[in-house]
Amino acid sequence: MSQTLRTRHYARRLITAALTITVMAGTAGWTVAHEEQAITGPPPGTGRWLADHSLGGRELPDPESASPARIARFFDGLGRAQRQALVIRHPEVVGNLDGAPLALRYAANARAIRAARDAERKTDPASGLAERYDALLAPGRQILAFDPRGRGQVAEVYGDLATARRTAVVVPGSDIDLANFDRTHDRYGAPAGMATSLRAQLTRDAPGTRTAVVAWVGYTTPVGLGPDAATSRLAKAGAPRLDRFLSGLAVTTAGTAEAPPAVFCHSYGSVVCGVAAAAMDRTRVSDLVAFGSPGMGVDDAEELGTEARVWAARDGSDWIRRVTGYDFMGLGHGEDPTASAFGARVVSADRADGHTGYFAPGTDSLRNFARIVLGDFGSVRCGHPPQEEDCRHDLV
Repeated sequence: MSQTLRTRHYARRLITAALTITVMAGTAGWTVAHEEQAITGPPPGTGRWLADHSLGGRELPDPESASPARIARFFDGLGRAQRQALVIRHPEVVGNLDGAPLALRYAANARAIRAARDAERKTDPASGLAERYDALLAPGRQILAFDPRGRGQVAEVYGDLATARRTAVVVPGSDIDLANFDRTHDRYGAPAGMATSLRAQLTRDAPGTRTAVVAWVGYTTPVGLGPDAATSRLAKAGAPRLDRFLSGLAVTTAGTAEAPPAVFCHSYGSVVCGVAAAAMDRTRVSDLVAFGSPGMGVDDAEELGTEARVWAARDGSDWIRRVTGYDFMGLGHGEDPTASAFGARVVSADRADGHTGYFAPGTDSLRNFARIVLGDFGSVRCGHPPQEEDCRHDLV
């Protein structure tokens, strides 16, 4: 890039930063006056788990330091009765243990959610939170992770992850937690609605292919348009959790999936994905898709350091376009992933509406996302630049 272009680029960033700070601090105002406390570290109950010597002196793997591969080997060496005993004694740990068998995690989380519900009802019989727990316990739901600390974290599987040939993971952005993970209003802006819609599109496009989608809310998201949303602090806290989760998926789906998952990162979730991207080799992630993104913390896709294919989408009515393209004094998240200078494969998001409409049925974005998961790159419709083949070069 020439000196003149660099100067113009820097000047544009300064102007964008100034305008954004003015809009957020002066017009709209910061909508929160505090910083969210990020939930990090091992799952609740880890101390009791590590102190458990009921397996004849055999030590249980440390949930914080043991790799998902090590955890998988540990469970492979246990009998059915031993596994079930651990689920009963330590549901909070087993349910969040990346690398543990999927069926055990589902069973453990059901127990943990029931316990949390019962405790909540004793504390407050009219609690709305107890109703949320009841909803998570509905027949057929497959809860892959559950942590009630803070605002609550959860991950849910749609489809049979144990036998799926093609898989996807949805990483949401701000204002998402246990309370609104599967909200019915603004459905396609919530992780459950995104995952459900994508799974339905995959089934329509490839009815003979076994597919599964995971909605992952495994990090503390920002609340509102405030300091947390404008900085990468929560993304840096959440990225190691995403990395470990994807490592666990690679272990538990090995031998069934014909490709690693495609990861879809919405809004602030794309900042989390940007921080975690360097660890996303082709054994863990096939495709990384940023949509409705404020930036991924870098100026171009190569800086992400990932082996995954990098895609981007943004519809013309998405307000996020007003706050992309800068990183100044710790505010902002870098270049717009849909900008030609970024170097991502830009796909069409026609007919999507606003910041949360990318997974709505009938949109180009949803169809394109499904085709990326299926590896049907020849059917992907590119966005700008206008040359239809640009986003698919060297793929078909």
